[in-house]
Amino acid sequence: MTFRSGFACFVGRPNAGKSTLTNALVGQKVAITSDRPQTTRHTIRGIVHREDAQMVLVDTPGLHRPRTLLGERLNALVKDTLTEVDVVGFCLPADQKVGPGDRFIAEQLVQLAGDGRGTPVVAVVTKSDLVPKGRLAEHLLAVSRLGEWADIVPVSAVGGYQVDTLSDVLIGHLPEGPPLYADGELTDEPEIVMVAELVREAALEGVHDELPHSLAVVVDEIVPRERLGDAPAMLDVRVNLFVERDSQKAIIIGKGGTRLRDVGSQARRGIEALLGTKVYLDLHVKVAKDWQRDPKQLGRLGF
Repeated sequence: MTFRSGFACFVGRPNAGKSTLTNALVGQKVAITSDRPQTTRHTIRGIVHREDAQMVLVDTPGLHRPRTLLGERLNALVKDTLTEVDVVGFCLPADQKVGPGDRFIAEQLVQLAGDGRGTPVVAVVTKSDLVPKGRLAEHLLAVSRLGEWADIVPVSAVGGYQVDTLSDVLIGHLPEGPPLYADGELTDEPEIVMVAELVREAALEGVHDELPHSLAVVVDEIVPRERLGDAPAMLDVRVNLFVERDSQKAIIIGKGGTRLRDVGSQARRGIEALLGTKVYLDLHVKVAKDWQRDPKQLGRLGF
C-alpha cells in the first residue's frame, strides 16, 4: 500500500469556515472557532492520521487587504505558509456570494498554482448545508470561474457532508513518504498557545464586532499547585487579556464581572480537557493602547 504524507493548508477570507473544517478533519478541536471574522492568529497544525496517509493541516488567519500593522503581519504569515505546503484548500462559504475579497485571494492563488506547475489549489465550498441545491450549483459555477482549480469540493464541516471526500482529494495531492509525526498526535502547537486560544475563543463569544481585532491573549504561567494531603492535582493558569480601549475592557468584564466569570468557566472546561487535570484559571484584563499599530507592543504580545 502506498503511504502519502505532507502538509495542507486552508486559506480564504475571514470567517470562511477554515478553522471549523480543520477541526472536522482532525476529529478534535485544535483551532479556535468563532462567528467573529479574523479570529485565528497563530498557524495551528492539526494532524489527520489514516492507514494510508498522514496529512498535517496548517490553519492560517484569513487573507485580506491589510488595514493595520497586525493585518500586514498576518498576511505575511499566510503567504509564507503557502509556499511551504503540498496542497492548498481555498475556502469559499456557500451562503455568501463570491466578492472582492475572494477575487483578491484567487489572484494570489492562481499565481501560486502557476498553470499546474506550482502548488495545487483545491476550491472548497464550505457551509454547503446552509443553502438549497440550486443556489449551491450556482455558487460552484461562480467558484469555477475564479481560476483553474485542481478540484472543487462542496462540504459541510458541521454536518460532516463530504468531509471524508475532501480528505481523500487533499491526500491525493500529497507526495509519497513516511509519517511525519507519531501516531495519535493531533497538533504540534505548544500547550501554552492552545490555552491562550481557548481563552480567546471564550472571550469572543457573543461580543461586538469591534473586539476580535483588538483582543490579544497571553498566558503568563502554568504551574502545578503544591498538593496538601490527599488534595487532587491542580494547575494554576494565569492569563492576561489585552484590549486597546477602556470601553473594550468593560465589554470583556461585564457588569459586576459577570461576563469575565462566564469566560473563565467556559475556557476552564476546555483547558482541563486539553491538559487532563483540574485547573484554577486566573484571568486579568488589561489595556494596551492601540497595540495593533505599535511594533513594540506587537512583538511583546507575540506577533
